[in-house]
Amino acid sequence: MPIAYPQVLDLTSVGQRFSWTDRETMLYALGVGMGTDPLQPDELRFVYENDLKALPTLATVVAWGAGPTGQIGLNYLMVVHGEQAVEFHRPMPTEASVTADSRVVGAYDKGPKGAVVITETVLRDDRDGAPIATLTSSIFARGDGGFGGPAEGAPEPHPIPDRAPDATVDIPTRPDQALIYRLSGDRNPLHADPGFAAAAGFPRPILHGLCTYGITCRAVLATYAGFDPARIKSHAARFSSPVFPGETITVDLWRDGDVVSFEARVQARGVTVIKNGRSVVV
Repeated sequence: MPIAYPQVLDLTSVGQRFSWTDRETMLYALGVGMGTDPLQPDELRFVYENDLKALPTLATVVAWGAGPTGQIGLNYLMVVHGEQAVEFHRPMPTEASVTADSRVVGAYDKGPKGAVVITETVLRDDRDGAPIATLTSSIFARGDGGFGGPAEGAPEPHPIPDRAPDATVDIPTRPDQALIYRLSGDRNPLHADPGFAAAAGFPRPILHGLCTYGITCRAVLATYAGFDPARIKSHAARFSSPVFPGETITVDLWRDGDVVSFEARVQARGVTVIKNGRSVVV
């Protein structure tokens, strides 16, 4: 059934409860490739319980499944993740119990191309009710255009500076990267089952977009935040092409004051996989 507009803007999902421990914190860090060199002390802090720290983008998996998108009636065979942003109100804890409150904040009709739906989820710490992080997710539903909503008004992508990158970081991924990352929540067989991937038009399983997103945060963390996750106040990006596990991701970074712009590419295939990235680092 088509998206009901403007009723879709009233959809909410509130009071969902989630929790995690240091085990999930370390598993997520391993899933985005931290700790490949066990003698690297800065990365060891994210995968070892002694003085453990949480990667900021852990926020994208601790409340996996939260949100009202299941109420919209989308054709999920035609849905892809378009953009992801996280704003941090305090550093991500290594273990916590949280309440997730979600809502639809926008729906845009792109006609035959499909529909863009934007949702927002706020994670609140059950200890004091204060927000930890606000996640904004954009999905592109290729089979759900023509519902009569506005065509324009979605947030404009962050512009990348028109100059050579200030820094470039190469981050290899492992052939089993998706098999580790999926244990943090997203068990879509597209990332594990060769037959399913082939049916979807891929030569082999692809890496999760949010894994690539976490890898770009690693690049910002190492290059401009001194491996201190508390310095990263937000991280946002657009997904443009998949990564195959085992490929090397090259992250280009530009710094202008507190704003770090970034894009990511797989140089071996000549494709850009993340566009219009923006982090705030203090």
